Amino acid sequence: MSTPVPSAPAPEPETGARRGSALSIEGIGLQIGGATILKDVDLDVPAGSLVGVIGPNGAGKTTLFNVVSGLVAPTAGRIRMDGEDITHTSVPARARAGLGRTFQTSSLFPRLSVLENVRLAAQVALGGATSLFRFPTKTDAATLTALDKLEAVGLSHKLDTPAGDISHGDKRKLEIAVLLATDASIVLLDEPMAGVGSGDVDGLVENIRALHRETGCTVLMVEHHIDVLMGLVEKVAVMYSGSIIAYDTPQRIMADPLVQSAYLGSAA
Repeated sequence: MSTPVPSAPAPEPETGARRGSALSIEGIGLQIGGATILKDVDLDVPAGSLVGVIGPNGAGKTTLFNVVSGLVAPTAGRIRMDGEDITHTSVPARARAGLGRTFQTSSLFPRLSVLENVRLAAQVALGGATSLFRFPTKTDAATLTALDKLEAVGLSHKLDTPAGDISHGDKRKLEIAVLLATDASIVLLDEPMAGVGSGDVDGLVENIRALHRETGCTVLMVEHHIDVLMGLVEKVAVMYSGSIIAYDTPQRIMADPLVQSAYLGSAA
């Protein structure tokens, strides 16, 4: 495999940062129409860690995220969040418990401004669904939270711009600002670099690093840009044909013959 290996491990979260809930995936399986999509997936994501998920196209990475976030119900196994079984809870219930998610394609409100997208997330986090019926002001808690998170990701200069009009890289930054506003303790990032121009990659990497470092949240991240991911994460899970075939540090993963054969298409 020709992908470069980082010379140093990713930095640890700052001491004293809020620790996120641990995520435990136990024997997860998914069969659809007789086809096995996921099989015996086991993955323990320690509280406050930043873990990457890699694998060839069709390995089951996004499907696993869909199961964890509640969009798809597994046919076997269970999922625990901070020790609590969430296997059969709804998507909103998981969000209330602190599970946040981004998607490969943008899930923003394109006609609302950059500020309004983050303010809505902050309103829900601060006061529940009923807060959405309150008329926002320039000094209310949700607006101040939104302004703070947008400054953190470098979008303070685009507050009034419709979300649909900003660049793809800025949309990814906006999604991170939304996650920051929700105060999620577990964050699933599904290919955050997908479609992002090379000039925006470094800034987005720093946003993800800051999200993890400053909040202490647990981050599970799928990414095809292997060199970018290896410089960010503490551990890497490798998926192949719906199963996890390796889970270790970036350096050991890149040197693993089984991982290399999986990417070359010859793994058993």
